[in-house]
Amino acid sequence: MNLSSLKPAKGSVKGKKRIGRGQGSGRGGTSTRGHKGAGSRSGHSTKIGFEGGQMPLQRRVPKFGFKNINRVEYVGVNLDVLQGLVEKHNLTAIDFDILKTYGLVSKNDVVKILGRGEFSAKVEVKAHAFSASAQKAIEAAGGSIVKL
Repeated sequence: MNLSSLKPAKGSVKGKKRIGRGQGSGRGGTSTRGHKGAGSRSGHSTKIGFEGGQMPLQRRVPKFGFKNINRVEYVGVNLDVLQGLVEKHNLTAIDFDILKTYGLVSKNDVVKILGRGEFSAKVEVKAHAFSASAQKAIEAAGGSIVKL
């Protein structure tokens, strides 16, 4: 067996429907487009979601809810991640630039420190927001927090 002799399984590949190739083909004449109407003309396309005149699904389903334009989307960074950073890189302070350097956040993110995991490093942590449990854990370890 070699790669040049590989073929799909018998019957698994169907031939293309050749339309508009004369009356003898059985698909000449109207070429499967039917008689008259927009569907028989060249360049015809129905718009997305068109259901033949029936009320389309996106108009049958009611609208609900709203998007708050003032919502602040925080990127959460947990204490166990910060602890790992401190141990790995011997840091004395953690700020936005350090988090960005190590790929935890990107330049336009708003950072919130969350309280998952153990934290024992005595460091100053600067972020936009802190959860109550994270704040308690950092201060219990002898560190300090600064809100940006």
